[in-house]
Amino acid sequence: MKTPLCATLAALVLFAAGSALAADRRVDPPEQVITGRLTRADHQTHREVVFTVPPGATRVTVRFRYLRRTQDAGVDIGVFDPERFRGWSGTTRDVFTLSTEEATPGYLPGPLPAGRWRLVLSASQIRPGAEIEYETRVAVETRPRPVEFADAPINPAPGWYRGDFHVHTGDSDGSCAAHSGRETHCPVYRAVETAAGRNLDFVAITDHNTTAHYNEMRELQEHFDKVLLAPGREMTTFFGHANVFGLTQFLEYRMTQPDAADALSWIQAANDSGGLVSVNHPGVATGEECMGCGWSVDPLPPGSIGAVEVVNGGTLDEFGTPEGPKQGFDLWDRLLNQGEHVTGIGGSDIHNPDLPTERLGTLGSPTTAVYMPELSVKGLLAGVRSGRVFIDIDMRPDRLLDLRAEAGPARAEMGGSLPLARGATATFFVTARGVPGGQIEVIEDAALVPALARPTPAEGEASFAVSGDGARHWIRVQVRDIHGRLVLIGNPIYLTP
Repeated sequence: MKTPLCATLAALVLFAAGSALAADRRVDPPEQVITGRLTRADHQTHREVVFTVPPGATRVTVRFRYLRRTQDAGVDIGVFDPERFRGWSGTTRDVFTLSTEEATPGYLPGPLPAGRWRLVLSASQIRPGAEIEYETRVAVETRPRPVEFADAPINPAPGWYRGDFHVHTGDSDGSCAAHSGRETHCPVYRAVETAAGRNLDFVAITDHNTTAHYNEMRELQEHFDKVLLAPGREMTTFFGHANVFGLTQFLEYRMTQPDAADALSWIQAANDSGGLVSVNHPGVATGEECMGCGWSVDPLPPGSIGAVEVVNGGTLDEFGTPEGPKQGFDLWDRLLNQGEHVTGIGGSDIHNPDLPTERLGTLGSPTTAVYMPELSVKGLLAGVRSGRVFIDIDMRPDRLLDLRAEAGPARAEMGGSLPLARGATATFFVTARGVPGGQIEVIEDAALVPALARPTPAEGEASFAVSGDGARHWIRVQVRDIHGRLVLIGNPIYLTP
């Protein structure tokens, strides 16, 4: 969908900023570049290219390329760390990566011991008179950061992308039917396959506390190359659940007190690594049926939480409406009224991908639409941080909700801030598509403003105006269908004096 140039530029600025969020002061060592030459004398030998991994490495990425080769000469590639064999890909890959939690298919995740590593070049085909000149580049990372399972963006174009932020598999408590029909732990591929079949652009696999699913996700990303597989995890504590997006390293979940300091032990680690923390189903009661499901953590420093799961698929299915008593509006409104810029998102919280689409709370219900600078993990994080996000209750790709505002020369998109002096007027413009006969509602500082309601336009934009009073406010819009059902939920624009 086309958007104004200023919106695209704003998203790109946020993309760049979001990509540099990590506050860890460790500096990665320089890339190691090693070149060499192989001839017929090396035929059917195993030559080693030695490189060094320093202490504290979190990821090793190797890139191999031929600078020159004759007569189709070639080598098979494998790698050993100082202690053990770490994988082999023959001639099928020229790039591979290893981390503690996941690795390129054919390679083994696990600890990255410091010392001399060996890239093994097995000269399987060098004919008489043939020769190879090669280059090996080794990049070692020493601090955690957001992880991409794909080598390039799934889609490099800016735009609206739709997906599900909360999906479980058999790596925690997800289940589905086995080939025999009995219920069993559901493999990651089944969730990804369902997401692809429902034409979602992204899906976050968010199994409880574990990091086991990341290796499977990296392998599946190559096959499901139209769907962004975003690393996620549901931090499951006695005092609340929250998804962490973008990261794969272990985070300490063993909170014993609801105090902020205990929670910040993992929240700050996630934020410092460039991840994003989103509180899950905060309105659900905590009890034996759901340990820590309600959010009872003491107040946190501003900026600790990046998003709130405003609509959860499980409670959506339970009550048949996103306005049920267990949804996340109360926490979201409270944080917004405290001056936080926290993005509202939705997530199905699905534990069985076989559930039919006719049922609320199935995979993709609700859908969250995010305007991204590109379809990648970095683009997803930047999009959520920008706040240009809306929730689609019914998983309808024809629906769109967007908001922009003007006050004199100042402009703001949904999620942005707009300066508005006392007595000045701001005009808001709403795009609401796919809800014929619907009603646009305006929410200011958590209160409905009936006088500003507008019918959904058949085409173009609806508009309304507000006057500045010298105070800070936030304004968002939502849409009801012709039957009065809440079907689209937008994020705020923030008014500053």
